[in-house]
Amino acid sequence: MVVAALVGAIAALLFAWRSDAPRDDSADAGFARDMATHHAQAVEMSLVIRDKSSDEELRTLAYDITVTQSTQRGVFMGWLQQWGLPQASSAPRMMWMPGHAHVERGVEGGTPLMHGMASDDELRRLRVAEGTDVEILFLQLMIRHHEGGVIMARAVGRLSRRAEVVAMAKSIDDGQRAEIVEMTGMLSKRSAQPYASLLE
Repeated sequence: MVVAALVGAIAALLFAWRSDAPRDDSADAGFARDMATHHAQAVEMSLVIRDKSSDEELRTLAYDITVTQSTQRGVFMGWLQQWGLPQASSAPRMMWMPGHAHVERGVEGGTPLMHGMASDDELRRLRVAEGTDVEILFLQLMIRHHEGGVIMARAVGRLSRRAEVVAMAKSIDDGQRAEIVEMTGMLSKRSAQPYASLLE
């Protein structure tokens, strides 16, 4: 009887946990998937500049972005696993974010680019550029990329009711805005300016 009662209690807890998990089409799930993809590109660009630049300040920034965003990607994937949801979806990107179609920048291979994402051509230019040119291009692309991440983080912060998601969104907002200020200063030292801001 005791074993049966224990099994029943565990089953009830699991059912309650599952019923509390976000739906597959929720903002929480969409954010986790899309931000994981978004972060993957930031890591890719950071590894490029780490190998191309000898500037220690810039290389340290690239290392910090790589570590932070790789760690956050792992958290997003962990959430989806905990929620019993697939890590990929056939739904269009950014469908979880109201008004997304009005702020997306361009189309790549028939798929709208997420906020702040670099195009394939921009990534190609980053890989072939050298010297100060590659440093300026990286900083311009990464500032815009961070601005896109802030837009996404603020959106899910308004839409989600899950404490862990809201806390992560605030961390991304705060952290990436601080790095935008840092990178803008680095551009100024190179007599360059960021692209037009995506943020209001």
